[in-house]
Amino acid sequence: MAADGTRRTELLELATDYALEHGLIGLSLRPLAAAAGTSDRMLLYHFADKDDLVASVLRTSNDRSVEVLRALPPAPGVREGVWSLWAAVTAPGLDRCQRLYVEAAALGLLGREPYVTVVQDSNERWVAAVADHLRAAGTPDPVARRAALLVDATFMGLQLDLPLDRDSSEREVAVRDLGDAVAVIAGLG
Repeated sequence: MAADGTRRTELLELATDYALEHGLIGLSLRPLAAAAGTSDRMLLYHFADKDDLVASVLRTSNDRSVEVLRALPPAPGVREGVWSLWAAVTAPGLDRCQRLYVEAAALGLLGREPYVTVVQDSNERWVAAVADHLRAAGTPDPVARRAALLVDATFMGLQLDLPLDRDSSEREVAVRDLGDAVAVIAGLG
């Protein structure tokens, strides 16, 4: 049984890498299995069904994202904390996790499972990590979650426009303005 668990973990990591590269929309088990060096039947041996596999991939992608945030060094101030979060979420690697999340969230908005449940769980863990980073940068505990929600919502909007924007200078100013707004919320204005 331990070997099955190890193989499941290996397949999950490979499936997550595949989904990060190719996305969720139109995901087909055969190409995913081929890329993982197995068959679609073996994938379904290790996962209850496609939904179980997709939910596991989403959790793994979110785990990777949260680990990146948790590994960020404490910023010297709230404004710098917001900027370091932006740099992290737009860095190669984590930006793909964010795009995968957007796909899952869109499907979740339509009420499709496993997306609804996984996205809700992912949101809680993500916002907690953002709030912890902002706390470490000086945001008082009573407002850290509210500030994290503002940062998360703003980042999501800015990230949705990233592939369409040609000029990043306005976006950078917006992130700096967001840092100023969070500093005001934190009472450090």
